[in-house]
This record gives sequence, C-alpha cells and structure tokens, in this order.
Amino acid sequence: MSVSLIQLWLPILVGGLLVWFASALIHMVLKYHDRDYLQLDNEDEVSAAIGNGSPSPGVYTLPYCVDMSQMKDEAMQKRFNDGPVAFVTVFPKGMPPMGKLVGQQVVYSILGCLFVAYCATLALSAGTDYMTVFRFVAATAFIAFGWATIPFGIWYGLRWATVGRYLLDALIYCVLIAGTFAWLWPDAT
Repeated sequence: MSVSLIQLWLPILVGGLLVWFASALIHMVLKYHDRDYLQLDNEDEVSAAIGNGSPSPGVYTLPYCVDMSQMKDEAMQKRFNDGPVAFVTVFPKGMPPMGKLVGQQVVYSILGCLFVAYCATLALSAGTDYMTVFRFVAATAFIAFGWATIPFGIWYGLRWATVGRYLLDALIYCVLIAGTFAWLWPDAT
C-alpha cells in the first residue's frame, strides 16, 4: 500500500522542527561553526575600500573574469597570480534581520523534510519496517542537507574543515529526520 505526503505531514513537521532546533543548538550552544570564519588583519581598510565603491548586495569576484577566454589574457593572468583571488559577499547595511532569517531557516528545514518525504513515498510502502525506513530516509536526508556543501570547498574556497563541519551537521540532521520518519511511518492497515 502506497504512502501519500498527506500521511507524512507529522514526520515532515516534526523532522523539520527537530532539524531547526538542532541547528540552533549547534550554532548557539556548541558553536563549532565559529571557526568557519576568519578575520582579515586589515579589516578596517578592506571594509573602507569595499564601502568606497558602494556595492549593492550580491556576490563579487576578485579579479572579475566573466568569460574563461579572458584567462588567456596576460594581464588577467597577472591579476590572478598577484592576487588576491576572492569571492566577496555583500549584504545590505545594518544588523542582520534575525527574525526573518530564523523564519527562513525553519521553512528551509521543513521543505527539506518535505522533499525527503516525497522520495520516501516513491520508494517505501505503508508498513515498511523501522530500519528500512530509517536507512532510506537517512541517506536521502543526508543528500538533501549536506551533499551540496562539497562544491563550496571545490569551487568557492570554503575550507575543507568547514565543509566537514557542515557534513557533520547533515549527519546529525539525517539521524533526527530518519528516526522521526521511522517512528511515525504509517502502518499497513
């Protein structure tokens, strides 16, 4: 007997809220992500230089190279070799809107569980045993919440230790989600 998303509304909601709660504990109590960010020795000078250009919010690259064919140009190669080579994310001025950001994180967590649930409905039927549900949902949730961080280490310079911490987060989330889904998985009746 197939399982519908409607039948999984409770594990979707509970799993999403558990992920959000775990994320909050990781960032506010354990704080192992504090090591993800580095401080520039000349932060004030860099901040002033960026501010002088009044950039709008967005992601900027240094040096700016819009087309790979520009990489053949000696002047562009010199700019890369001389450095710095960077991605700079500019946010709107002011304090981060924590209420809005926390709300978006809750929605992200619940939507992630919704996608995991959808995959589970395609592969698992009502009455599937606990460990089968757990294994399938854990693998799917790990992919949903963690796997996409790896390209940030490959292409965007995110330190591999930071990628590892995000993958640890995904492992924690996938265990919480898998346990929730396996516990609340519909019976065959």
